Amino acid sequence: MSAGQTPLISIIIPVKNEGDNVRSTITSLFNTRTNYSYEVIVVDDASTDNCCYFLEHQMKTPQIKLITTEGIGAAAARNLGADHARGTYLVFCDAHLTFENFWIDRMLELILSKKADGVAPGIASMTEPHKIGYGQKLDQKLGVVWNPNPHRPSPVAILPGGCFIVSKEVFTKVGGFDRGFRVWGFEDIEFSIKMWLFGYTCFVQPSVKILHLFRQSHPYTVVHEHVYYNMLRMAYSHFSEARIEASKKLIVYTNAEEIEDEVLTFGGAAQRLRYLAQRKFDDNWFFQRFQIPF
Repeated sequence: MSAGQTPLISIIIPVKNEGDNVRSTITSLFNTRTNYSYEVIVVDDASTDNCCYFLEHQMKTPQIKLITTEGIGAAAARNLGADHARGTYLVFCDAHLTFENFWIDRMLELILSKKADGVAPGIASMTEPHKIGYGQKLDQKLGVVWNPNPHRPSPVAILPGGCFIVSKEVFTKVGGFDRGFRVWGFEDIEFSIKMWLFGYTCFVQPSVKILHLFRQSHPYTVVHEHVYYNMLRMAYSHFSEARIEASKKLIVYTNAEEIEDEVLTFGGAAQRLRYLAQRKFDDNWFFQRFQIPF
């Protein structure tokens, strides 16, 4: 792709203390084939391990844009990448993936044919590549559960945040990732629920397999309060009052009332009203659609 050419695809990779994973992910990306032009936007969110140093000194190319931030969190880093994207379609990727040839093409095909608005691939473990998940659903505690192989493109409740594609137009219409979220937790769940409730569709393309490094711990600090805050903010944004109360009961290790007060103090109630007015389906429809026992 020449410097003046507008890319069709913008691949957005949020990064925080990823070590050599950033280099291996981008190397894998550049070594795979596609018929589409793309740019890569790396958002380095206050890494302390120099994991993106090579992008400025060893792999500097107009095809890669590096943005550095000061600890804005996973949702905000993705939104910032989208704000800088020139592509018509956005691919959100973790910084610890291995790709296959024409993975972009086969995922984008479902969007171009208007069969889906957001598409995820099958995602397998790097260490156990025979174990593959095909999109996700939720359990009775709002935890993610991987789906079995549907053998054909199929709707899924949740697009895994590790890799999915959506048009920039749809991303903008739903407001992107929640702009009030903290550090980490529930970004992809909230985004996917919002897609469905606003009338858009999320699919998995099982003909594509991406390898993902599943880690035992985060390379940065994640505290319970931030995860619970994001969960309860999601509940206030999209759930019935009964499900908000059910979400509060999932909060342990900290005071649920204090978390709720923070959600309301930082705009949770106002966002709820905006979303209720904008959505086409309610949360009962979503939970029944995907047989989620919550």
